[in-house]
Amino acid sequence: MARRRQSVTIKHVAADAGVSLQTVSRVINDEPNVRPAMKERVQASIDKLGYTPSIAAQRMSGSRSYLIMALNDRERTIADWRERRGTDWVDQMLLGGMLTCAEHGYRMIVELIDTHSDHVERELSAALMALQPDGVVLTPPHSENALITGLLADRGIPFARIGSIAPGPGFALTMGDTRNALDATRRLIELGHKRIGMIAGPEAYSLSGWRIEGWRQALGEAGLPHEGLCAAGDFGFESGAEAARALLTQDDPPTAIVASSDQMALATLDVARELGLSVPRDLSVISFDNTPIVRFTDPPLTAVDQPIAETISRAVELIIRARRDAAPDAVIDVEGSLVERGSTAPAPHLKGVKRA
Repeated sequence: MARRRQSVTIKHVAADAGVSLQTVSRVINDEPNVRPAMKERVQASIDKLGYTPSIAAQRMSGSRSYLIMALNDRERTIADWRERRGTDWVDQMLLGGMLTCAEHGYRMIVELIDTHSDHVERELSAALMALQPDGVVLTPPHSENALITGLLADRGIPFARIGSIAPGPGFALTMGDTRNALDATRRLIELGHKRIGMIAGPEAYSLSGWRIEGWRQALGEAGLPHEGLCAAGDFGFESGAEAARALLTQDDPPTAIVASSDQMALATLDVARELGLSVPRDLSVISFDNTPIVRFTDPPLTAVDQPIAETISRAVELIIRARRDAAPDAVIDVEGSLVERGSTAPAPHLKGVKRA
């Protein structure tokens, strides 16, 4: 009969490294005032023996929960799930957050909170009480909800605010929305487009305004107009279709559109087909998000690739280090990149011709 392998405990690690149990505990818990050489010595024994710290045991010590909680918008997330449109934001958030948490012996859990609910304080308090997280990642629009940020600050819980540059507590991180919109619009200008529309996101999200700023800046630099060329949606397909139709049925419609989400860009493709427009021959389209579906549209969408995973990873790192490191003074900006595909092309040469 095979002999059962003995579980490796903290005592085995201490004996192998020739240190006290307390020293091993301090290294595992990433506590300050541990000499680098000692930390390396203990870590070498942990790696050698294959020791995995028990989160349950760590929580019993009372100092940490080893959980990072991410708050996402309940209404929008559930709506996307029910429509089976996927939630690449959540996928990328988990990718960046869970992998980084795992590197430090943490776990990440996602909670859905309705930021507009009258019960947001009660919902959040219940989640904090049940989970006792060591830190919280706030995603838009929670990032700028003063009730949420104030509650976390009052409880002394480190937190990161994704998509917020507003003054206040917490670590502020952005994804280069102004720069990304600027670069996308500049690319369309390089292709010869003179009338470039924007389908913006809802005002509740600061990033919607930042993208409008980048779009306007690029047009201003080139001496091109922006009046009457911006329509707003809510990031969803239906609102994108309504905004695209409003832009493309003008007397002098745009020859290119920057859409603030993939869903609104997909809607723009549909509306263009309804109006007899060929993309990219008659109309160029650039999207924000770069979710997997945009590679399989007809034509594949040129899109701004948002560094969601990298941004959440940075947020988690900041939260974990909050015990020993001072908070950064400046906003951390993680810039995305423009991925060019088949939905952009040189502007049509026909001018002054109303397209049906």
